[in-house]
Amino acid sequence: MFMSKIIRPLAAAAVVAGAIAGTAQAEGTGYWQGVQAAGVLRCGAAVAPPYVMRDPATGEYSGFFAELCRELATTLEVKPEFVDTTWDNIVAGLQAGKWDVSLALNRTPARAMAINFSVPAMEYQISLAYNKENPKVPANAVSVADVDVEGVTMVVMSGTAQDKAISAAVKNATILRLPTADETRLALISKRADILVDANDTNQLFLQSNPDWAVALEPTPALAKQGVAFGLPAGLSAQDVEVVNIFLEERVATGHVEDLIRQSVDQVLAAGQ
Repeated sequence: MFMSKIIRPLAAAAVVAGAIAGTAQAEGTGYWQGVQAAGVLRCGAAVAPPYVMRDPATGEYSGFFAELCRELATTLEVKPEFVDTTWDNIVAGLQAGKWDVSLALNRTPARAMAINFSVPAMEYQISLAYNKENPKVPANAVSVADVDVEGVTMVVMSGTAQDKAISAAVKNATILRLPTADETRLALISKRADILVDANDTNQLFLQSNPDWAVALEPTPALAKQGVAFGLPAGLSAQDVEVVNIFLEERVATGHVEDLIRQSVDQVLAAGQ
């Protein structure tokens, strides 16, 4: 009798809870339903070719992650809206609700403590680009330790995953942090810096633009090897995260993301000609 008195209220509570959950699901109270109600998907965008590019004359965004933002907006049946930001602020802006997704974020444990991530759209690795005639860089360099010496200056874009990785690895060389990718490349070209620390794919673009003197080293052991994904708000439910995961998984599996990357690389190279 005592047990049955307990069970009845618990069963009634379970029914009520189930009814509430069912109503919430029926009404569509997930994050993306809120985006649909607003009619716009806000994408936080920090420039880093070929991931995200911005035409300074028109303000138009391109790059394969910008295209993925547009396609996700189409999937949600809303309009895309790009919100300009920097790599120093791209996580904080997402936390503050200034946009709905951050573009082209490297998945790291530290970031995962603050925000959610989708599955990766691609894999990322850091490389070191330099002038092959620079006597400060040994011809047989293999590791970061081989170039981590006093008198060597490494330039990196401030606030990026490569900034965090090289900062943790370097003990003796000087690290020069600059706000944009163009400024970091100019620092290497002008010999203000000896080594450019960047993603291997973006450094490869730089090498193709400067074939006479530029070379790159993918250090062993690797500085970092991470997935590049959408950053998502921390409070998203597993179901809301899965919406973006399914969207990306299909496009990766069919080779669509690879096609977008190739088109973006061609765009960068054409602009440099």
